[in-house]
Amino acid sequence: MLGLLAAMAVAEEPAVDQKLLRTRYRSGEETLRAFAPLAAAMHSSIVKLAVDDETVALGAVVDASGLVLTKASEIRPGKLTCWLANEMQVGAELVRVAEEDDVALVRVHAPGLKPVQWADSEVHVGQWAITTGIAPTPHAVGIVSALPRRIRPQRAFIGVQFDFSTSGTTIEHVLEGLGAEKAGLKPGDIIKAVNDTAVTNRAQVVEMLRDFRAGQTVKLRVGRDEVQFDAQVSMMAPNDEVLGAELYPQPGPDRFTGERSQRAEGFEQVIEHDTVLQPWLCGGPLVNLDGKAIGLNIARVGRVSTYALPAGLVKQILKRLQSSPHPGAPLDTITR
Repeated sequence: MLGLLAAMAVAEEPAVDQKLLRTRYRSGEETLRAFAPLAAAMHSSIVKLAVDDETVALGAVVDASGLVLTKASEIRPGKLTCWLANEMQVGAELVRVAEEDDVALVRVHAPGLKPVQWADSEVHVGQWAITTGIAPTPHAVGIVSALPRRIRPQRAFIGVQFDFSTSGTTIEHVLEGLGAEKAGLKPGDIIKAVNDTAVTNRAQVVEMLRDFRAGQTVKLRVGRDEVQFDAQVSMMAPNDEVLGAELYPQPGPDRFTGERSQRAEGFEQVIEHDTVLQPWLCGGPLVNLDGKAIGLNIARVGRVSTYALPAGLVKQILKRLQSSPHPGAPLDTITR
């Protein structure tokens, strides 16, 4: 009887809904509101950049005079303006670009901006990673999922096939329409050096070219008969019809990835975090619970994967961007 009564009592209790409310998801309204004080403290240190009135990126204030760092590849030609937390839209101008790092220095014409404070401590897997903007609550929160590491660029080629009968650097075939053909290279040519570094076998050439992105130019020292000459060859990322999918397989599209940043590879160092960001939310700071920036969001790379340049690297990039000529001079592109 006691067992029967207990079973009846349990049956009369209302069922508990185990489904988590969407507002309490990590990107839900209630969760984001918990980080509102942190977002409020960052308002004067973040801007929203627009080109022809279309939002393209966030930016991190690095100097009270109005200097801002952002993601360079999102700043396309057009009228550049900036939205502030007080809902004012002000003018802005592109000052300089660090192309290798995809970082741009922008001057915003607004007073009262507060520079971001960069974290000095190391990041740890599992720590909070918060992307704030000029809104009352953060755009997204997540955690650090991988420690700083290098991300190589997407594979690009000069457009030659080597003679595989030897280990040397003799060109057997020049692919039509790629950089080598346009630079005048021919079958039988021998590559002697890449960017003034001597090479003796094709493995060296392949490894050295692996770090160049499509659109970049490499200098090849070429031997032809008894003559040597320099050739400027543009790196290109052709489709499978040009290269042959079997010879040079390229990564296929991932239908679960969603919209990726225009440039999502080729970074010296990145922190990876599992925050879901749209490409236009890159360019601003990634902050910890102390309100200090642990990095600069630089690329949306997957469905739940975003890269950020570590704070230490960002400070080095800023130092290079602020070197002579002084910011305010005509637009320039710098290299390491």
